[in-house]
Amino acid sequence: MNAYSVIVEYETVAGREAEFCALMGEHARLTLEEEPGCLRFELLRPTGEDGALLPRRFITSALYANQSALATHRRSARRKRVLAAMDPLTASRRLTVSRSVFPTATDDGLRPEELNAANDG
Repeated sequence: MNAYSVIVEYETVAGREAEFCALMGEHARLTLEEEPGCLRFELLRPTGEDGALLPRRFITSALYANQSALATHRRSARRKRVLAAMDPLTASRRLTVSRSVFPTATDDGLRPEELNAANDG
C-alpha cells in the first residue's frame, strides 16, 4: 500500500477552539465525501497521561490512498479556503507527511483486512 498519511498538530488561539473545531470538522467531512482517495480524516483532541484534554491542542490525521490522491487534496479550492480561514484561529501548526510502511498491500492490491472468501482467487 503506497498510502500517504498527513498528520497536523495545531495550537489554537485562546478562545477560538470552538470555531477551529467547527471549521476542521466540516473540512474533514467534506474531504471524505468529495475526495474518493481520502480513506480517513479524523479530528482529534490530545490528552495528558491523566486523560484530561490538552488546552488549545488539536490534531488532524488523514490517510490518502496514494500520492495522486494527496496531490488532489492539496490542489482543492476548499483546502485553500480552509487554510485561510484557520489562520486567525491558530497560534501554531506542525505538518508531518509520511508514507505508509505497514500494513502493506497484498499482490492483488487488497489490504489484509479486506481478504475474504468472495475475493479468494
